[in-house]
Amino acid sequence: MKKILVIHNKYREIGGEDIAVDNEVNLLKDKYIVEELYFSNNFKNYFIQAVYLIINKNFQSLRLVEKKLKEYKPDVVYIHNTWFKISPAIFKTLKKYEGFEIIVKLHNFRFFCTKSYFSKVHLNNKLICEACGMKKNKFQIFNKYFYDSYIRSLIATRFGKKYYKILKSQKIKILTLTNFQKSFLIDLGFDQNKLFVHRNYIDSSNIQKYEFDLNETYIVYAGRISEEKGVEDIIEAYVSLNKPSFGLKVIGNGPQKKYLVEKYSGCKKLSFLGTLDNNIVKDIIGKSMAVITGTHLFEGQPTFLCEASLMGVPSIFPDNGGIKEFFPKDYKLTYKNNNKQKLIDNLNKLDLQKNIEEIGIENKIFISKLISKEAYFESFNKVING
Repeated sequence: MKKILVIHNKYREIGGEDIAVDNEVNLLKDKYIVEELYFSNNFKNYFIQAVYLIINKNFQSLRLVEKKLKEYKPDVVYIHNTWFKISPAIFKTLKKYEGFEIIVKLHNFRFFCTKSYFSKVHLNNKLICEACGMKKNKFQIFNKYFYDSYIRSLIATRFGKKYYKILKSQKIKILTLTNFQKSFLIDLGFDQNKLFVHRNYIDSSNIQKYEFDLNETYIVYAGRISEEKGVEDIIEAYVSLNKPSFGLKVIGNGPQKKYLVEKYSGCKKLSFLGTLDNNIVKDIIGKSMAVITGTHLFEGQPTFLCEASLMGVPSIFPDNGGIKEFFPKDYKLTYKNNNKQKLIDNLNKLDLQKNIEEIGIENKIFISKLISKEAYFESFNKVING
């Protein structure tokens, strides 16, 4: 039985990627011997960590990695997020040892957005980066990845440039969440022979569908409330409906929340619920007519939409990036980005209860096969044995 060492840098606030890694680790333990080496960006000595960030080499983290490699002697080292405490120097440390494969899973497009100091390289003559939402500014030369900080952007780009070069040049197997992301990397000049599509596993054992209450029918958006997530597009389309029979619940927080709450305060069937416990969110989704996202970005694997499908709840979403790969062919409730009329048409379709129930059933059958345990292990075995 092969031994796998999973390395991951957890986020300060638990997010979808952290949950995906935990789900995957628990599943891998069914077939392999697995140990985790997790890092956190919470720390006490800011000065030392700042130095490590500047030189792109965290000596404390690397010592822990070396210790684990010597003691555990893995067959596979499986790396997820490296920002920022793990540091790109981990790959140099790994090269000092032999006897194991190195696998990296890309959960997002940060590797692309931070690969250059110049905004024109980042945007590639586009008005907006569909990977992170950065907009073109004719006076902006520097690639300001963090819109509120030049220093953080500089550090992130130093990190990203090094990481991008390592991913592209070293003999590392790279896992993507979608065929779209794989093609994106190939277009950047990555060797397609080291690219594999390997989707996140979602544990469906505690996911269930409830019958929605006909006295309180509603649809749900859950996620960051920001311009690039298209939340205002969703609300504008919703309020333009002629006396909708259902409400719209918006779950989450973000820079646009206060503005949207004030702007649409007169809309009685629109409610902002703030940040909620994940189990409460699932309960709300399970009793809904449908879920919706208006993202303008290339997303990885849309956990929010996948969980809804596992409950038999339909999704409305824009056809960009790889989102459509998680839904049946010729899906009925998708629309082109910025096609507001099509978004409105899809919302109007929700008045037909029979129609949305049929779509929900089709979604559940499709996603249950796509991200099943069997599909996961078939995919993972191809990666480590291919």
